Amino acid sequence: MPNLDRRAVLGLSLAGAALALGGCKPRTTTASAPVTPIAPATPVTAYAPTGTYGPVSDKFPIGAVDTSKINPIYLRREVPYSTPHAPGTVVIDPREHFLYYVQPGGTAMRYGVGVGKEGFGWSGSATINSKQEWPDWYPPKEMIARRPDIKPQLSQLQSGLGVAGGPSNPLGARAMYLWQNGKDTLYRIHGTLEPYSIGTNVSSGCIRMINQDAIDLYNRVPVGAKVVVLGGSSAGA
Repeated sequence: MPNLDRRAVLGLSLAGAALALGGCKPRTTTASAPVTPIAPATPVTAYAPTGTYGPVSDKFPIGAVDTSKINPIYLRREVPYSTPHAPGTVVIDPREHFLYYVQPGGTAMRYGVGVGKEGFGWSGSATINSKQEWPDWYPPKEMIARRPDIKPQLSQLQSGLGVAGGPSNPLGARAMYLWQNGKDTLYRIHGTLEPYSIGTNVSSGCIRMINQDAIDLYNRVPVGAKVVVLGGSSAGA
Protein backbone atom coordinates (compact mmCIF):
# COMPACT_ATOMS: atom_id res chain seq x y z
CA MET A 1 0.00 0.00 0.00
CA PRO A 2 1.37 3.43 -0.62
CA ASN A 3 2.96 3.99 2.79
CA LEU A 4 1.62 0.72 4.12
CA ASP A 5 3.08 -0.07 7.51
CA ARG A 6 5.94 1.14 9.43
CA ARG A 7 8.55 -0.90 7.59
CA ALA A 8 6.94 -0.78 4.24
CA VAL A 9 5.12 -3.96 5.16
CA LEU A 10 2.96 -3.79 2.15
CA GLY A 11 5.91 -2.89 0.03
CA LEU A 12 7.41 -6.18 1.20
CA SER A 13 8.88 -8.65 -1.24
CA LEU A 14 6.02 -10.88 -2.26
CA ALA A 15 8.44 -13.69 -2.93
CA GLY A 16 8.44 -14.24 0.80
CA ALA A 17 4.79 -13.37 0.92
CA ALA A 18 4.01 -16.35 -1.26
CA LEU A 19 4.75 -18.50 1.75
CA ALA A 20 2.36 -16.49 3.84
CA LEU A 21 -1.09 -17.15 5.04
CA GLY A 22 -3.74 -17.13 2.37
CA GLY A 23 -5.84 -15.21 4.86
CA CYS A 24 -3.95 -13.16 7.46
CA LYS A 25 -0.17 -13.18 7.49
CA PRO A 26 1.57 -11.74 10.56
CA ARG A 27 3.63 -8.69 9.73
CA THR A 28 5.25 -6.00 11.84
CA THR A 29 5.57 -2.67 10.11
CA THR A 30 6.30 0.98 10.42
CA ALA A 31 4.47 3.59 8.40
CA SER A 32 6.82 5.25 5.93
CA ALA A 33 4.66 8.34 5.60
CA PRO A 34 1.80 9.81 7.60
CA VAL A 35 -1.79 9.17 6.55
CA THR A 36 -4.08 12.20 6.42
CA PRO A 37 -5.67 12.49 9.87
CA ILE A 38 -9.39 11.91 10.12
CA ALA A 39 -11.63 13.91 12.42
CA PRO A 40 -13.25 11.77 15.12
CA ALA A 41 -16.88 10.91 14.76
CA THR A 42 -19.38 13.00 16.66
CA PRO A 43 -20.98 10.92 19.44
CA VAL A 44 -24.53 9.84 18.71
CA THR A 45 -27.02 7.75 20.60
CA ALA A 46 -28.64 5.70 17.84
CA TYR A 47 -27.15 2.22 17.90
CA ALA A 48 -27.79 -0.65 15.53
CA PRO A 49 -31.53 -1.30 15.21
CA THR A 50 -33.12 -4.30 16.87
CA GLY A 51 -32.57 -7.42 14.79
CA THR A 52 -29.30 -6.23 13.24
CA TYR A 53 -27.43 -9.07 14.92
CA GLY A 54 -30.16 -11.68 14.72
CA PRO A 55 -29.83 -15.03 12.91
CA VAL A 56 -29.03 -14.87 9.19
CA SER A 57 -30.14 -17.38 6.57
CA ASP A 58 -27.19 -17.61 4.19
CA LYS A 59 -25.30 -20.37 2.36
CA PHE A 60 -24.55 -21.53 5.89
CA PRO A 61 -26.73 -20.41 8.80
CA ILE A 62 -25.33 -17.66 11.01
CA GLY A 63 -26.46 -17.58 14.62
CA ALA A 64 -27.68 -14.54 16.49
CA VAL A 65 -25.06 -12.55 18.41
CA ASP A 66 -25.64 -11.86 22.09
CA THR A 67 -24.90 -8.13 21.95
CA SER A 68 -24.95 -7.90 25.75
CA LYS A 69 -21.46 -9.43 25.62
CA ILE A 70 -20.12 -6.66 23.36
CA ASN A 71 -19.51 -3.05 24.34
CA PRO A 72 -22.39 -1.21 22.60
CA ILE A 73 -19.99 1.34 21.15
CA TYR A 74 -18.78 -1.39 18.78
CA LEU A 75 -22.21 -2.16 17.35
CA ARG A 76 -22.96 -0.98 13.83
CA ARG A 77 -24.42 2.48 13.46
CA GLU A 78 -24.45 5.50 11.17
CA VAL A 79 -22.50 8.46 12.53
CA PRO A 80 -21.62 12.01 11.47
CA TYR A 81 -18.09 11.78 10.06
CA SER A 82 -15.80 14.48 8.69
CA THR A 83 -13.05 13.15 6.42
CA PRO A 84 -11.09 14.21 3.34
CA HIS A 85 -11.71 10.79 1.80
CA ALA A 86 -14.39 10.35 -0.84
CA PRO A 87 -17.63 8.46 -0.24
CA GLY A 88 -17.04 4.75 -0.79
CA THR A 89 -13.69 4.78 1.03
CA VAL A 90 -13.12 2.39 3.94
CA VAL A 91 -11.22 4.05 6.81
CA ILE A 92 -9.94 1.87 9.66
CA ASP A 93 -8.90 3.31 13.02
CA PRO A 94 -7.00 0.50 14.81
CA ARG A 95 -6.51 2.48 18.01
CA GLU A 96 -10.25 3.00 18.48
CA HIS A 97 -11.19 -0.39 16.90
CA PHE A 98 -13.52 1.21 14.37
CA LEU A 99 -14.04 0.74 10.64
CA TYR A 100 -15.83 3.54 8.79
CA TYR A 101 -17.51 3.20 5.41
CA VAL A 102 -17.64 6.80 4.18
CA GLN A 103 -21.03 7.91 2.85
CA PRO A 104 -22.18 11.12 1.14
CA GLY A 105 -23.31 14.06 3.23
CA GLY A 106 -20.69 13.91 5.98
CA THR A 107 -21.76 10.56 7.43
CA ALA A 108 -20.30 7.08 7.69
CA MET A 109 -21.45 3.62 8.63
CA ARG A 110 -19.31 2.66 11.61
CA TYR A 111 -18.47 -0.88 12.70
CA GLY A 112 -16.49 -2.24 15.62
CA VAL A 113 -13.52 -4.40 14.61
CA GLY A 114 -10.83 -6.62 16.04
CA VAL A 115 -7.30 -5.69 14.97
CA GLY A 116 -3.75 -7.01 15.09
CA LYS A 117 -2.01 -8.22 18.20
CA GLU A 118 1.16 -6.50 19.34
CA GLY A 119 3.79 -6.97 16.67
CA PHE A 120 1.32 -7.42 13.80
CA GLY A 121 0.49 -3.80 13.11
CA TRP A 122 0.45 -1.93 9.83
CA SER A 123 -0.95 1.27 8.38
CA GLY A 124 -1.35 2.87 4.98
CA SER A 125 -3.70 2.40 2.04
CA ALA A 126 -4.76 -0.46 -0.18
CA THR A 127 -7.47 -1.48 -2.61
CA ILE A 128 -10.14 -4.14 -2.30
CA ASN A 129 -9.07 -6.38 -5.16
CA SER A 130 -11.71 -9.07 -4.69
CA LYS A 131 -14.46 -10.24 -2.37
CA GLN A 132 -15.49 -13.77 -1.43
CA GLU A 133 -18.44 -15.31 0.33
CA TRP A 134 -17.52 -18.06 2.80
CA PRO A 135 -13.83 -18.01 1.77
CA ASP A 136 -11.34 -20.83 2.28
CA TRP A 137 -8.56 -20.19 4.79
CA TYR A 138 -4.94 -21.25 4.25
CA PRO A 139 -2.78 -20.90 7.37
CA PRO A 140 0.95 -20.44 6.64
CA LYS A 141 3.39 -23.24 7.33
CA GLU A 142 4.86 -21.18 10.15
CA MET A 143 1.49 -21.05 11.88
CA ILE A 144 0.93 -24.78 11.45
CA ALA A 145 4.34 -25.47 12.97
CA ARG A 146 3.60 -23.11 15.84
CA ARG A 147 0.05 -24.37 16.34
CA PRO A 148 0.01 -28.14 15.72
CA ASP A 149 -3.47 -28.21 17.29
CA ILE A 150 -4.95 -26.76 14.09
CA LYS A 151 -3.58 -29.60 11.94
CA PRO A 152 -6.62 -31.86 12.41
CA GLN A 153 -8.82 -29.08 10.99
CA LEU A 154 -6.87 -28.90 7.72
CA SER A 155 -7.57 -30.73 4.49
CA GLN A 156 -6.15 -30.59 0.98
CA LEU A 157 -7.96 -27.84 -0.90
CA GLN A 158 -7.43 -26.33 -4.34
CA SER A 159 -4.61 -24.06 -3.18
CA GLY A 160 -3.04 -26.23 -0.49
CA LEU A 161 -3.76 -27.26 3.09
CA GLY A 162 -6.54 -25.23 4.59
CA VAL A 163 -10.02 -25.00 6.00
CA ALA A 164 -12.87 -24.93 3.51
CA GLY A 165 -15.30 -22.05 3.69
CA GLY A 166 -18.09 -22.69 6.16
CA PRO A 167 -19.29 -22.16 9.71
CA SER A 168 -15.99 -23.42 11.22
CA ASN A 169 -13.75 -21.26 9.04
CA PRO A 170 -11.84 -18.49 10.89
CA LEU A 171 -12.52 -16.01 8.06
CA GLY A 172 -16.25 -16.20 8.69
CA ALA A 173 -19.00 -15.43 6.22
CA ARG A 174 -17.25 -12.85 4.03
CA ALA A 175 -13.75 -11.68 3.16
CA MET A 176 -12.47 -8.63 1.30
CA TYR A 177 -8.90 -8.99 -0.02
CA LEU A 178 -6.51 -6.05 0.23
CA TRP A 179 -3.98 -5.46 -2.55
CA GLN A 180 -1.35 -2.81 -3.23
CA ASN A 181 0.40 -2.10 -6.52
CA GLY A 182 -1.14 -5.19 -8.09
CA LYS A 183 0.06 -7.53 -5.34
CA ASP A 184 -1.74 -9.27 -2.51
CA THR A 185 -0.87 -7.72 0.85
CA LEU A 186 -2.07 -10.94 2.56
CA TYR A 187 -4.35 -8.86 4.79
CA ARG A 188 -8.12 -9.18 4.69
CA ILE A 189 -11.22 -7.62 6.15
CA HIS A 190 -13.31 -10.61 7.17
CA GLY A 191 -15.91 -12.13 9.47
CA THR A 192 -15.07 -14.12 12.56
CA LEU A 193 -16.06 -17.12 14.65
CA GLU A 194 -15.37 -14.99 17.74
CA PRO A 195 -17.73 -11.99 17.68
CA TYR A 196 -16.93 -11.23 21.31
CA SER A 197 -13.32 -10.46 20.39
CA ILE A 198 -14.46 -7.30 18.58
CA GLY A 199 -12.88 -4.22 20.14
CA THR A 200 -9.63 -6.01 20.99
CA ASN A 201 -6.14 -6.51 19.54
CA VAL A 202 -6.40 -10.15 18.60
CA SER A 203 -5.58 -10.95 14.96
CA SER A 204 -2.43 -11.52 12.93
CA GLY A 205 -2.95 -8.27 11.06
CA CYS A 206 -6.33 -8.81 9.44
CA ILE A 207 -9.38 -6.73 10.32
CA ARG A 208 -12.09 -8.93 11.78
CA MET A 209 -15.78 -8.09 12.03
CA ILE A 210 -18.94 -9.63 13.43
CA ASN A 211 -20.30 -11.81 10.60
CA GLN A 212 -23.48 -9.74 10.29
CA ASP A 213 -21.32 -6.62 9.94
CA ALA A 214 -18.98 -8.27 7.45
CA ILE A 215 -21.98 -9.12 5.29
CA ASP A 216 -23.34 -5.58 5.59
CA LEU A 217 -20.01 -4.03 4.55
CA TYR A 218 -19.53 -6.63 1.80
CA ASN A 219 -22.87 -5.60 0.30
CA ARG A 220 -21.92 -1.91 0.37
CA VAL A 221 -18.29 -1.81 -0.73
CA PRO A 222 -17.37 -2.45 -4.39
CA VAL A 223 -14.26 -4.14 -5.72
CA GLY A 224 -11.72 -1.40 -6.35
CA ALA A 225 -12.65 0.60 -3.25
CA LYS A 226 -9.86 2.36 -1.38
CA VAL A 227 -9.01 1.24 2.15
CA VAL A 228 -7.07 3.53 4.50
CA VAL A 229 -5.63 2.16 7.75
CA LEU A 230 -4.68 4.96 10.13
CA GLY A 231 -1.41 4.89 12.06
CA GLY A 232 -0.89 5.44 15.74
CA SER A 233 -2.23 2.15 17.09
CA SER A 234 -0.66 1.08 20.34
CA ALA A 235 -0.74 -2.54 19.29
CA GLY A 236 -1.08 -2.54 15.56
CA ALA A 237 -3.97 -2.75 13.11
